[in-house]
Amino acid sequence: MSSFVVEGGCQLHGEIFAQGAKNEALQVISAVLLTDEEVKISNIPDILDVNNLIQLLIDLGVKVRKLSADTYTFKADDVNFDFAYSQDFLRASGKLRGSVLLIGPLLSRFGKASIGKPGGDKIGRRRLDTHFQGFINLGAKMNYDPKKELFSIDAEEPLKGSYMLLEEASVTGTANIIMAAVLAEGDTTIYHAACEPYIQQLCRMLVRMGAKIDGIGSNLLTIHGVEKLGGTEHRLLPDMIEVGSFIGMAAMTSSEVTIKEVETRELGIIPNAFRRLGITIEERGNDLYIPAQEHYEIDSFMDGSILTISDAPWPGLTPDLLSVLLVTATQARGSVLIHQKMFESRLFFVDKLIDMGAQIILCDPHRATVIGLDRKFKLRSGNMISPDIRAGIALLIAAMSAEGTSRIDNIDQIDRGYQFIDKRLNDLGASIKRI
Repeated sequence: MSSFVVEGGCQLHGEIFAQGAKNEALQVISAVLLTDEEVKISNIPDILDVNNLIQLLIDLGVKVRKLSADTYTFKADDVNFDFAYSQDFLRASGKLRGSVLLIGPLLSRFGKASIGKPGGDKIGRRRLDTHFQGFINLGAKMNYDPKKELFSIDAEEPLKGSYMLLEEASVTGTANIIMAAVLAEGDTTIYHAACEPYIQQLCRMLVRMGAKIDGIGSNLLTIHGVEKLGGTEHRLLPDMIEVGSFIGMAAMTSSEVTIKEVETRELGIIPNAFRRLGITIEERGNDLYIPAQEHYEIDSFMDGSILTISDAPWPGLTPDLLSVLLVTATQARGSVLIHQKMFESRLFFVDKLIDMGAQIILCDPHRATVIGLDRKFKLRSGNMISPDIRAGIALLIAAMSAEGTSRIDNIDQIDRGYQFIDKRLNDLGASIKRI
């Protein structure tokens, strides 16, 4: 298990590029299983979750070529289903939550799929009901073996289009159902669909492959099934979560940073969420410029009441950034209530921030009130463990702004979502050592 040793108090300066979007990568890489023709994908981030998914595809018999540091070609013309039902596959898929996205394409093209109970972040219950109910609506049958923790999904007859109203606007659930429906017979209507940029990107890629999808960008999708999909080329968006992480990092360390080529129109309300904390953000073309700020003051509602920042389905605020917003607020002037609605364990890292001197009241598993210190008292260094990707980056931000030397263990969690984060931040002036 690797660790970061972080020397706090270093100001950052310069330009940084956001990596390709992790969540989009998991979806579009899984979609290569829908065709026997070659698919070329660029701007793929070099992170553990994505690399593990690519290795799963290789083990399934997909021909994968690495053309450059971030560009791959995939050709799934000889899928090895024997491996798909092996213990090795079940163990590997069980360590990666993104592996659930393989079910839709395999079911759509081959009529069957199996997968181990997916792993991933330990942030509370993350049900797969939306995925499986969607497959059932299309005519598939699902079985779960609790002893083996094995999901198996079969379609004895070709999948048939259906109308469905999703119980929740699940991003991965919507993506999985879309991939299952593109080759189904007839039309599929998905209401209350997730409409994040990742979903829009997946749909646009599938359309270039020959799929017929109406309503892209809305929560009402209509998919007209086709018999076959072909190859295409696709480029991932910059990772909006990493963009937000860099904004918070610049503010916490009083640093002047330019985040390059962020695709500002795809960021939704993320920049404004940080502006509500008092952080100055300038849009310069396709870049975001964050000037060095000694002080930033949290906004309030129009009636003067305490500001609440909460997550919501797109175009609301992504839950993946609440950990970063929370830690950033600790050095602001003022108070804010952070309301994490989706996952009941995602705020449980705040005890580490409290140990570092942050003024935070954990109200319940979903809400935390942050009382900003306005830098009157800097955070203290400490030893901590990263429980998940987003808490891990929040703890790294805290350590970078603290006085003294901190140690963060279990940084494999951070590596799952942020590529070469120590090297890239050290190039801006940080002092982070990997041990």
